[in-house]
Amino acid sequence: MTAQLIDAMVSLTALMEEESERLARTPRFPELGEIANAKLRLTGRIEAEIARLKRSSEDWAETLDEETRAQLAEASRNLRDASAVNAEILSRQIELSSDMMAAIASEAQRLTGSRSTTYGAWGGMAGVEAPAPISINARL
Repeated sequence: MTAQLIDAMVSLTALMEEESERLARTPRFPELGEIANAKLRLTGRIEAEIARLKRSSEDWAETLDEETRAQLAEASRNLRDASAVNAEILSRQIELSSDMMAAIASEAQRLTGSRSTTYGAWGGMAGVEAPAPISINARL
């Protein structure tokens, strides 16, 4: 009854551990998009399986035998732990990427001198800094 749920949880845990390990070594690798898609599919499978179990019996978790309950508890703990590590590494990667984009934009603005000054009707000068145009590699 819960074998598919436990299998999906174990698979998602393994995938998150692999992703975390690879991101800790290098910030970018070719399979990153595929891993993200697989994580989404497995998460959807887990949600669908839990919904199916709840539809069949609201108290399905209480009706499990001891061995299955222990397997489900272990899979849940492992998934929780892997999720916490994965979230931390992904958060650091996103923050690093944002900082790098800000530094690139700042340097591009400095190099292009995209600052304009306007002389107002009452003799005042107003400066405006337009953002520097940058291109983003969408294949990342």
